[in-house]
Amino acid sequence: MSGQYVFNDAMKASTTRRRFLQTLATGLGASVLLGQSASAFSISQPRTPPSRLPTALVYDEMSRCHVSAKPSPECPERYDAVLEAIKKGDCFSSMKTYRARPATDEEILACHSAKYLARVRREIESGARRLSTGDTWVCRKSLTAADYACGAACVAVDAVLSGKAGNAFCLTRPPGHHASADRGMGFCVFNNAAVAARYAQRKRRVGKVLIVDWDVHHGNGTQEIFYDDDSVFYFSTHQSPWYPGTGKTDETGHGKGLGTTLNCPLKRGAGRKEFMLAFRDKLATAVSRFKPELIILSAGFDSRHGDPLGRLELVDKDFRDLTGLVLEMAKSNAKGRVVSILEGGYNLIGLGRAAAAHVGRLVQG
Repeated sequence: MSGQYVFNDAMKASTTRRRFLQTLATGLGASVLLGQSASAFSISQPRTPPSRLPTALVYDEMSRCHVSAKPSPECPERYDAVLEAIKKGDCFSSMKTYRARPATDEEILACHSAKYLARVRREIESGARRLSTGDTWVCRKSLTAADYACGAACVAVDAVLSGKAGNAFCLTRPPGHHASADRGMGFCVFNNAAVAARYAQRKRRVGKVLIVDWDVHHGNGTQEIFYDDDSVFYFSTHQSPWYPGTGKTDETGHGKGLGTTLNCPLKRGAGRKEFMLAFRDKLATAVSRFKPELIILSAGFDSRHGDPLGRLELVDKDFRDLTGLVLEMAKSNAKGRVVSILEGGYNLIGLGRAAAAHVGRLVQG
């Protein structure tokens, strides 16, 4: 509180009272002026902006339990690299940390078929080294890690939509955007971003959700899950041609969902210029028309320069600036509400630096 306090001469008579009032005013951050006018004291209090809500960091050691049955760039050290980089930054002390929880069957089945969920359980519990649906290597604890990854996304949604956090970052693995309703592939078991979107809609009564995906690979699973749905808009920048071969410009949705998928395939070597054009022009226009109530970020940092699984050229500052653009769109359309979920990124040093730049911008708000 701030303002100007004016005390009359009568109050000077009591030294004790005078000191008390001075102490009170100082504690309130006010200026104390002893004067000749005013019958008692008056307060002029200018309006002050509300405090910024903290950024939530949702994570759990369970993310380290998922270990590929063969050497893979999608490794537990990815979790360590990101967490260490965030903790070394100036922003960590101001963040509000949350522990992840396992997602319920109901939450997973909102995006995945019961047949697929049963298959994943059966194969992992029987000791399979790889899911039969695609190129996702697993171990006996992979199901637990995948459950916690989806659950972390739901925890983040709760924190943001309840007003306890302004935005959130989920440090989770395995990644999720390649997992479709009935198929795991590309390191992904369950689709964390998709589960978060459905959770927000079904449990938090959110209407429209925008998913922004800047991973180097196209999120074919996310696109497929919402391809016929006009309540979820999917936007993706990705290298093309590249794995998994989807994400062409003519893939724009189907049925009710026609027009709510927007793909921006980028050629090898694309960087800041191409990304900024896609975000400032195409995404901004789409957001102004769609008017989302929540934005979910599939934050893949394999679009960074030097990643072994990508050939795009973003640098750390670019991730910070792209984050800023998303936050501005959220402020204008979604009350500032953004939930970011880790996807790819396989150069450990680069992953940590890019993720820290991204999270630092989230904290800035």
